[in-house]
Amino acid sequence: MTKDELIQKWLQDGLNPQEMEDFKTLDDYEALMKLSDGLKHFKAPDFNETAAYETISTQISKKPVSKNQWLKPVFRIAALIALSISVYYYTTTLNTTISTFTAEKTNFTLPDNSQVSLNTASKITYNKNKWSNNRELTLEGEAYFKVEKGSKFHVKTTAGMVTVLGTQFLVENRDNIFEVICYEGSVQVTTNNKNTVLKPGNQFLILDGSFIEREKEEATAPAWLNNESHFKSMPYKFVLSELERQYQLTIDTKNINTSTLFTGKFVHNDLELALKAITLPLNITYSKEKDLIVLHEK
Repeated sequence: MTKDELIQKWLQDGLNPQEMEDFKTLDDYEALMKLSDGLKHFKAPDFNETAAYETISTQISKKPVSKNQWLKPVFRIAALIALSISVYYYTTTLNTTISTFTAEKTNFTLPDNSQVSLNTASKITYNKNKWSNNRELTLEGEAYFKVEKGSKFHVKTTAGMVTVLGTQFLVENRDNIFEVICYEGSVQVTTNNKNTVLKPGNQFLILDGSFIEREKEEATAPAWLNNESHFKSMPYKFVLSELERQYQLTIDTKNINTSTLFTGKFVHNDLELALKAITLPLNITYSKEKDLIVLHEK
């Protein structure tokens, strides 16, 4: 077997005992072992692909001398390792993103078997390769979580961080609204370096930058899991925004007062019924123009 063939089989960890003895007799054996030992302590995140490539290219471009012929296979090995490490680094830092469009919801399972229900027009991003050591995800929009017990589980939003061990809870983070509801266990909400611990039924709500005190939540899960949206003394503009997301339409509100508080609900599978549910209690009428709903006060 030629030298190159022995080296290739060594790289693939495919040498039999006799071939290994032949491999040990190569002039290049000690240099190859030093290279192998050095790579055992290599840490992928600190690898500089550009620098490695430039170094390898520079060495290969130099005119070899006879006593250094062993460098050729070594540099080929180094180039192969550089490529392998870059692939490893790319795959281990690549994030997984799950998102929904307007009028769409989805359910999925995280690597630890925690369950997530993602409401319409929402997005979650996490790294599944690092999940066992770092249960953290980023949320834009609204999601309901059933978290398996284990290490701390973090939901990161632009408005604050939600931390749990194993529990069921809701997080909503949209324009001018940040809401957390605990349904089981306990939840820690961190905003502006202030920690708030929620127990079952407790809510944390910030609207337009102001903290809002809320009554204890009696429901055991978010209403939208059953294709309904429920509201308690919510400014009307947030009700209308949710209707736009659930039905993929636009609402013209220039003729009404959107700061009026609304208590009630609407369904997600019948637009006419939904419109009546949110307009009749406030004495508001509506007209439809394709995907545009125009509201008017009576």
